[in-house]
Amino acid sequence: MNTIRKTVLALAVTAVLGGCGGNAEPAGKSASPPSKSAATAQEKRRQFESAKADCMKQRGFKYIAYVPQEDPDTDEARKRKAGDYEALRAQRAKYGFGVFSLYVHPTGPDAPDGMPDLSGADPNGKIWTKLSPAQNKSYWKTVGDCVVVAAKQALGKKVSSEMDLYEQAEAVSNRAVEREIDGDAELVKLASSMATCLTGKGYKVSDTRPSQLSQRGRLAFLDQEDEVGRKQREDVPDVPSPPKKGEVKRSFGATLTPAQAQPYLAKEVKAALDDLECGKDFYRVYTPKSEAIYQKVDQEFGS
Repeated sequence: MNTIRKTVLALAVTAVLGGCGGNAEPAGKSASPPSKSAATAQEKRRQFESAKADCMKQRGFKYIAYVPQEDPDTDEARKRKAGDYEALRAQRAKYGFGVFSLYVHPTGPDAPDGMPDLSGADPNGKIWTKLSPAQNKSYWKTVGDCVVVAAKQALGKKVSSEMDLYEQAEAVSNRAVEREIDGDAELVKLASSMATCLTGKGYKVSDTRPSQLSQRGRLAFLDQEDEVGRKQREDVPDVPSPPKKGEVKRSFGATLTPAQAQPYLAKEVKAALDDLECGKDFYRVYTPKSEAIYQKVDQEFGS
């Protein structure tokens, strides 16, 4: 999951906690390798937050400009982002694709991207949680309005809401992926070989585009998690209906203890290691290329 998708997820979760329409401050992101682009992204985020705070103050609300502290990547994290086989293998041997590991190793520092950590907390939570229902509604409307102002001032972006800002960022990254990943002749060839290997091991491969093949394993286990979660609930059907055009697929997490999740994780680890073995050459090329794209988008949008 890249920075942009994590931020969108953080917005959705924070919106639920705040009982509002999704304009909450995003949680922290994973650290990027020290670089000029990363520094610029952080500076743009500071400018965005400062403009947002000024706008809130002008409209009678207190808001603290908040940019989470980023710790430098570890050597292993840098190796993984460079597509290093041994580093990727060590991570997958413990966490698989990062799905059922969340139940077994929920706070693993070297785990694949999962649910954003909302505990470290944005100081503004102490402000909006003390507001009355009427004040809360006005506060979040003002936050949304000020995001529009701050995006224009600090980023030069015309947006309608904070979610719109991140959706625009994701759209830019998707276009870059289509052009620079799925349009890369070397990656297309490596993806084809990887798909053939996976099929030979009994795995289903429905899309051989490099961007889709890289997500195949994780998505398969997210579907399995959704299947377990649905069977545990009485308010949703066991089998989801296909999403309508323009609709986001709705999925559910499961309720599992670490011991209950361990057998699922064991299968996931095996699948993740098979995926890496088949894609050893593929990930060596794909991973640094995709990382470069997301850093470039982070720089443009101050993510």
